[in-house]
Order: sequence, then C-alpha cells, then structure tokens
Amino acid sequence: MDPIDRKILTLLQSNAGLSIAEIAAKVGLSQTPCWKRIQKMEQAGIIKGRVALLDAKRLNLGLTVFVIIRTNQHDEIWLQKFGRAVKDMNEITAIWRMAGDIDYLLRVVVKDMDAYDSFYKRLIKRVSLSDVSSTFVMEEIKYTTALPLEPAAATLAAGT
Repeated sequence: MDPIDRKILTLLQSNAGLSIAEIAAKVGLSQTPCWKRIQKMEQAGIIKGRVALLDAKRLNLGLTVFVIIRTNQHDEIWLQKFGRAVKDMNEITAIWRMAGDIDYLLRVVVKDMDAYDSFYKRLIKRVSLSDVSSTFVMEEIKYTTALPLEPAAATLAAGT
C-alpha cells in the first residue's frame, strides 16, 4: 500500500459517501485509476464495507455499557454456544475475546437502564457465565471508527 492508497482510505474513513470523482481529485488521480485502487482494496479485504454512522442518542439509544465477562469454561463447545447465544442480540455492537483477567468484553448500546436489565437477563439465561460485570459510559469523549493510517508524528506535523 502506498501513500495514495492511504490517502484514499483516510478519505473513505471520514466520509464513505464521497464520489469517485471527489476522491480522485483529492488524491491527484483520474477517476479510473482511483476506482481500480478502491476495488483492489475491497477485493483484498482492506475495505470491509461502507456504512453510515448513526447518532445513538438521537435514536434514543443513550446508554453504552461495557460488559466484562469471565467464564470458567474455555472449551470449543462452550465457545460455540456463547457465539450462538450472542449472535442475534442486536444490542451488542462489538465483542472482543481478551487475554488476562477478562475473558470477553462486550460493547452494548441500549435505550436506558431498564433496557440493559432486560438484555442482561436474556444474556445470562442463554449461556453459563462465572462472572458478569458492567461499566456504564457517563460521557463519550472520543469515538471514531477510523484506523490510524499515518504515524502519530506525521499527523501532528500536518496539523490534523
């Protein structure tokens, strides 16, 4: 991946709705080579998809919860059961399997505490967990889906 590819990805991360013409003009290419680069990155799986980012609060989803899960079961059968249990729980926006004291970390977005309580009861009913604890977000200070494509020093030097 060269600097032009990184510029294209940076633009798409900030606004996936840009036209090929707009992206091409901003990176100094004509439209066809720009489109080919984007297609190549899509085929390589670098670009996984293009989405609209929604404002949770304006959609009445004002509570974000990080759910910490510990289990004493680490076999394949339990892992498959856990995967099936959480697959259709739309409140879960991300799940990470962790190293260290925490086995899984879930990001859950719901309307309010009552909605979270309902989610929690469904979760513990579906799968055996040894410990579940929740941390509630009071204020979102920074949130981005953009990955850092340039070194931090280059970003600071550019003034962005």
